[in-house]
Amino acid sequence: MFRWTRFDAMHTLMGVLLMILSGMTVAQTQQPNSAGNGQGIYTCIDARGRTLTSDRPISDCNDREQKVLNPSGTVKARISPTLTAQERAALDAREKAAQEEQARLNEEKRRDRALLARYPNQAVHDKERAEALAQIGVVRQAATHRVQELLRQRAVLNEEMEFYKKDQSKAPVSVRRQVDELAQSLAIQGRFIADQEAELKRVNARFDEELVRLKRLWLRP
Repeated sequence: MFRWTRFDAMHTLMGVLLMILSGMTVAQTQQPNSAGNGQGIYTCIDARGRTLTSDRPISDCNDREQKVLNPSGTVKARISPTLTAQERAALDAREKAAQEEQARLNEEKRRDRALLARYPNQAVHDKERAEALAQIGVVRQAATHRVQELLRQRAVLNEEMEFYKKDQSKAPVSVRRQVDELAQSLAIQGRFIADQEAELKRVNARFDEELVRLKRLWLRP
């Protein structure tokens, strides 16, 4: 007759426990990755209108948005469609344009800050305009005096050339050379004075443009 001992009971109990643990390990191994690793379930509607699901990104939906769902069914994330080369180029162009626009705005803000620091009020701006115009006026006045002097010299030469009115080729070479040099000098001074006139307009236009901008900036808190 077989006798049941305490050792046999313990041995049987340990076997049962090992079987239970082995079963739990197998069950965990057989669970889908989407639930075990917490990555979620991918789902999308393909070009044929079919709803597809998978535990990894769906290749048939590369051209459209895919949703990543939690085990509860709520949306965990969204995956944008894969772009073609043309779409990627267009996106890069838009991003570049946006960056350039942002850089322009930043530069504009920097110029505004520098402008305000230089001209805290209109009195300072008006004073600098007057000084800039005065400097141009001094240069222009000197050129005007030079023209007047050249005209006086030409008047003297014209009187001398009266003797050779009928045939100027008979005039002395030195006199004719002086006439030519005076004509060239007058032309140079005329162009120089015209340049100063243009500079006056340019400086005034610059200060006018600055003043319009500054009036907006001075009103800002």
